[in-house]
Amino acid sequence: MGTTGHQYPKLRIAITMGDPCGVGPEIIAKCLQSQSIFEPWVPVIVGDRHALERACRLLGAELALRLVEHPDELDDDATAGTVAVISHSQLARHDLIFGQPTPATCQAVIHSIEEATRLALAGRVAAVCTCPINKAVLQRHGFTFPGHTEFLQALTGADRVVMMLAGPRLRVSLVTIHHALALVPRILSADLLYQTIAITAEALRRDFGISPVRLGVAGLNPHAGEGGLFGREELELIQPVIQGFQDQPCQVVGPVSPDTLFHRAYEGEFDAVIAMYHDQGLIPIKLVHFHDAVNVTLGLPIIRTSVDHGTAYELAGTGQAHPGSLRAALGLALEMARNRWQEGSYRVPGGR
Repeated sequence: MGTTGHQYPKLRIAITMGDPCGVGPEIIAKCLQSQSIFEPWVPVIVGDRHALERACRLLGAELALRLVEHPDELDDDATAGTVAVISHSQLARHDLIFGQPTPATCQAVIHSIEEATRLALAGRVAAVCTCPINKAVLQRHGFTFPGHTEFLQALTGADRVVMMLAGPRLRVSLVTIHHALALVPRILSADLLYQTIAITAEALRRDFGISPVRLGVAGLNPHAGEGGLFGREELELIQPVIQGFQDQPCQVVGPVSPDTLFHRAYEGEFDAVIAMYHDQGLIPIKLVHFHDAVNVTLGLPIIRTSVDHGTAYELAGTGQAHPGSLRAALGLALEMARNRWQEGSYRVPGGR
């Protein structure tokens, strides 16, 4: 039963394992140890079965795993109570050394993301929740994308996407993502900023159930440029774009000095902050939501949430990895899927 009193169906969420040599398998096993987690949703693990079984043995997690050969098998209600695992890879023991990914593990990572995306596009799962990958390692083995966000954009054919980091009290959308800081002023454009604001506002309305939407837009420069004294991007680029939202149903305020904006949002004045670059947005949210922030890709035709941390090779195999971000990512994925179901933009396979 949802918080609004609606009777929700039991929705499936695909969980990609991420790098099997990192902490992904362990945080999955930790999250799924509690049987109560199966009440509101159905997990579908996409990743190497041997890595997951090893994590379960390491943690003493008693999970009933069922290997799924074809997506149609996900509609089999006779297997309720088990965890479905889609495992197209058969990694050898030498490929599963903690903290030492291989070309085979990199290919397994890529295939798991592709498979989970196919399931979501086909409506077999209501959302995709991703565990961490190591972008540098993947790129050394032929991966041509900066990260998950850009890969999912290509897989789904999305025109524009936005990376949002969401915590219980602070949400931040990024105008630019993985770029050198020196390049940010050149990359910023009126169209890029407009699309970031528009996509964020629509996602907050549709997927987060927020209305009316209130957004605070950060300046690029100290003190939001101080009237042009510390830079003119606020006057010449950011402010004109914000003025274009005056007749829109969302409230867009700014440019606001970054050193005060995040506090105002944390106190509840804004539903999200629009940050100009990666560290401007991620430093404050990781300060206050280090274990429960969620990475959300907005603008996709599917729902995608992710943990907000890396592969943590140094913790892999120790059983010490914290599952808080994955729990939060799964919870947010379920919330977003329910909001889409309630709105009628998602149908449960088989009509259930």
